[in-house]
Amino acid sequence: MPVDESKYKKRLIEKKLEEYLSVFGAVSIEGPKWCGKTWTSLKHSKSEVYMDDEDIKEMAKLDIKSILNTNLNKKPQLIDEWHLVPTVWDAIRRECDKTTDKGNFIITGSTTLPSKILKEKVHHSGVGRIGRLNMYTMSLYESGDSTGEASLTKMLNNTQKTINTGNVEILQLAKLIVRGGWPANVDVNENKIGLIPKSYIDSILNIDMNEESEKRRDKNKMKMLLKSLSRNESSIVGNKTIIKDIAEYENEQELLSSRDTLIDYLDVLDRLHLIENQEAYAENYRSPNRIGKSPKRHLTDPSLSCACLGLTPEKLLKDLNTFGFMFEALVERDLRIYMDYLNGHLYHFRDNVTGLEVDSILEFEDGEYAAVEIKLGYNQIDEAKKNLLNFYNNMVKKPAFMCIIVGKCQAVIKDKETGIYIVPITSLKP
Repeated sequence: MPVDESKYKKRLIEKKLEEYLSVFGAVSIEGPKWCGKTWTSLKHSKSEVYMDDEDIKEMAKLDIKSILNTNLNKKPQLIDEWHLVPTVWDAIRRECDKTTDKGNFIITGSTTLPSKILKEKVHHSGVGRIGRLNMYTMSLYESGDSTGEASLTKMLNNTQKTINTGNVEILQLAKLIVRGGWPANVDVNENKIGLIPKSYIDSILNIDMNEESEKRRDKNKMKMLLKSLSRNESSIVGNKTIIKDIAEYENEQELLSSRDTLIDYLDVLDRLHLIENQEAYAENYRSPNRIGKSPKRHLTDPSLSCACLGLTPEKLLKDLNTFGFMFEALVERDLRIYMDYLNGHLYHFRDNVTGLEVDSILEFEDGEYAAVEIKLGYNQIDEAKKNLLNFYNNMVKKPAFMCIIVGKCQAVIKDKETGIYIVPITSLKP
């Protein structure tokens, strides 16, 4: 099925996909449902088979070779949602062992298999044969909502120039958060942008959380957990805090009070690629014993948090505190995508003694890093500068650059006094 080029928006992952297809016999693309895995894979494949087709699935169960295309002119072959027939993995690995040709298959999956099924159905890791890539929802640069006039790479190389980027209304930022990075939602009427994220949550509660599992989980408990994660979006909270948070908001007798139950429900969301925890950065700090180790909590896209809490753009404008957390989630979603593109990593930083926090640490492939603060309004710039300078003074190895990513800002600026970049999120790219 050819991709309609007129409707397709280029994705950053395509560069890495092409590289992997030239190195590995097969490439596995994993990520949440509806993030665009199938369309991107179709664009780079010459034939396809869909495992959610019942006839195809039954054929594969009877004889896995019946669905594999051996015609060189039809490769790469896309096998979409391979996890629905787990024996596909080993079959692909065996096919790759038979040839020195690269780029034979692209397989996609929106669910990581439970450990029990992995142990029973998958007997080889695929190392050396199957390259793995993670795919996320669309960044603002990919969806066309960022001009790309500010580049992380240029800031790293000290070549970023001052540019007037024009004004962005704060209501537009709220709409971008509620809309999310779902490809199918990019061109939807602004009055309907909350429907797809809400539908996604409904799907989790009614279908997805019990797929590939013999265990039947409680819909209300999962709803409580999703609401708690949404209330704690962009926050550093442990499992005990989540349990306490749920108890404060819910009056039901049977809550997610068991640590084991909570871990099980979190594992489901993790296997559905819906949790993106931002790990703590600990390198080169003068007092390593004071550094926090807890991750910062994120759902994979801030639109899901908005859907769970019933937030609309108008509601965000009336609650700037919540707006700030959701804006932080939006920025860090994009930074995660950009750093993945650059073969780097996204962290956060916290000093448990002084309370000093830095929203994002960007670690690049060569070991250099940057410190980033995220602020919704320009009136918070001075506070962010002070915070970054405090961090700078406590680091043994200094950051290659420091940056404040802002919501409402009309230019990309390099502060003359501190050298700190000030960048609108709607101008950022890798």
